[in-house]
Amino acid sequence: ATPGRLLDLIKRKAVKLESVRYVVLDEADEMLNMGFKEDIDKILSFANDNRVIWLFSATMPSEVRKIVKKYMHSPLEVTVNTVEISNKDISHKYVVTTRANKIPALRRFLDIQPEMRGVMFCRTKWETQEIADNLGNMGYSVEALHGDLSQGQRDSVMKRFKSRSMQLLIATDVAARGIDVNDLSHVIHHSLPDQLESYTHRSGRTGRAGKKGISLAFINPREGRRITELEKKIKVTFEKVEVPSIEELKSSRINNWANLIINTKVDKQAQGILNDLHGQFSHLNKEDLLERLITTQLDHLMIRDGEKGDLNEGSGSKTSKTYRNDGFNRYYVNIGAIDGVTEADLVHFLSDISGIARKSIGDISLQKNCAFFNVNSQVDQDLGKKFEGIEIEGRNIRVNLDDGGDKKTSSRSSKKKSYNKGRRKPPSHFGRSGNSRRDSRRSRSNRR
Repeated sequence: ATPGRLLDLIKRKAVKLESVRYVVLDEADEMLNMGFKEDIDKILSFANDNRVIWLFSATMPSEVRKIVKKYMHSPLEVTVNTVEISNKDISHKYVVTTRANKIPALRRFLDIQPEMRGVMFCRTKWETQEIADNLGNMGYSVEALHGDLSQGQRDSVMKRFKSRSMQLLIATDVAARGIDVNDLSHVIHHSLPDQLESYTHRSGRTGRAGKKGISLAFINPREGRRITELEKKIKVTFEKVEVPSIEELKSSRINNWANLIINTKVDKQAQGILNDLHGQFSHLNKEDLLERLITTQLDHLMIRDGEKGDLNEGSGSKTSKTYRNDGFNRYYVNIGAIDGVTEADLVHFLSDISGIARKSIGDISLQKNCAFFNVNSQVDQDLGKKFEGIEIEGRNIRVNLDDGGDKKTSSRSSKKKSYNKGRRKPPSHFGRSGNSRRDSRRSRSNRR
């Protein structure tokens, strides 16, 4: 069962855990990332003290260690392939572009490397399905794999992927656990994972059995420090690569097309079909015919109207860090994962204090002691001022435009405002995302 479903059954007294002898916590790190720590605590409190706990986790962050220490007695730890030795057959690369240009950039890599076969990882189920739908509607051979699919749908997707009938599988981390497919040329990271250990887990799906593979990460201009962290942690060197230009795409497509024609074995029926055309091409010389064929190939390139020729962004340029040309501004807040916050909690908090609709807040990068997020530039006027004097558990909350530093906003008011005075009651611990939303609805109805 999922934690939430099992708790529901326990509350309705449909399930009793007093006689349970074994409790298995699978994908423990992902359950914690999704905010299920309190649910796990409650479930384990219903089980008898003599139960045996088996815990499985691809990574072992401190939060998982805390569960081990709290609930397991003299545990035996079995580790498999945990030594973080980089696979020499994997080339680690990254691209710097804006969030809005990630998919156009991906399309160019798919176009210029038609032989590519890989997995792209996304943060959420919604993002996974949206990207797959958009690319599929444009004619790309891609499909989504995430938790909202039925088991039958997942099996069908994996069958098609293993039979090489699709170029790219777009998946969440949880759904992709256990995927074992050979001969993947690429692993693509639409966003870097919050846990750096997960990067190794993702990228390890390519470069197997002595074959070469590429791990390609799409990052925004402010995430260069995360690449540096990865280099230090897993002891590899990342190569910065450029998004192919439109001219490179044209050249690549025409060359691939020309090679295909040169290496195509002529079918026996071709001469008969040519005779049936009754000289429809007789008024064209060889150059005229080739020019028309080349034009039809160029027409197949998926270049949208208004799409920039150069999708690359510079990293480290202060002029491009704060104000973005895709309609969003980047902000910093001094709340991070160490506070037990999830991305959903943070969006609710920011929306409640600022009055900005949650749909206008996105691209959250949750880090240990802070977080970065985008806000629609049409609604973020004086955003930092709205947080002046706001306190959570005695700590002043700061929200600044991200200029690459950690500068403080000047507080023009000496009055301190607690988050739970005159506003939505916050959870006593940020990690309680489910409870905080229910409290939010109750408090809003009370104000009405």
